[in-house]
Amino acid sequence: MNNLSLYGYGVKGFILCMIETASRISAGQLSLKTANKIIEIGQDLLRMPIELLDGVEDTLAQLNKNYKLIVATKGDLLDQERKLNNSGLQKYFHHVEIMSNKKNNDYLKLMSKLECEAGDFLMIGNSINSDILPVLEVGAQAIHVPYHITWEHEKNDEKVKPNNFLQIESLAQLLPILL
Repeated sequence: MNNLSLYGYGVKGFILCMIETASRISAGQLSLKTANKIIEIGQDLLRMPIELLDGVEDTLAQLNKNYKLIVATKGDLLDQERKLNNSGLQKYFHHVEIMSNKKNNDYLKLMSKLECEAGDFLMIGNSINSDILPVLEVGAQAIHVPYHITWEHEKNDEKVKPNNFLQIESLAQLLPILL
């Protein structure tokens, strides 16, 4: 958490943090062999295959017929581009926005770039902190789809007010709502 402002989100920042931690717990005696092993672990993470959630591609194919779909994600540019390309889903999106963070102003900039009014913007995401609250705060709409694995940093116990907000349990529930 202390390094987010320096390294940002993503595996590369995680690798740097692992090396930094290993150096600290070894009292500065981190061996080159151990550092190389940490880098190897990080490279393995970067090479992991993309596993799509059930129904994602079918849902995107249907929504793409009626909506302009945008990917709005945060993290390392190269890593996020690689994941999107390897997923095979890029063809469904009209625009891809990889942000260093996802705060109110980041969404306002995105809406301005897209020439989209807040009332016409709907964010669908799994993070209350990054995908839902900032979007609602700028007057847009949001649908939360919780996922069983969520980074502790992205968790939020705050109750979201129901205005312009809906929570569903799976992406399969999107089509009846939006079509």
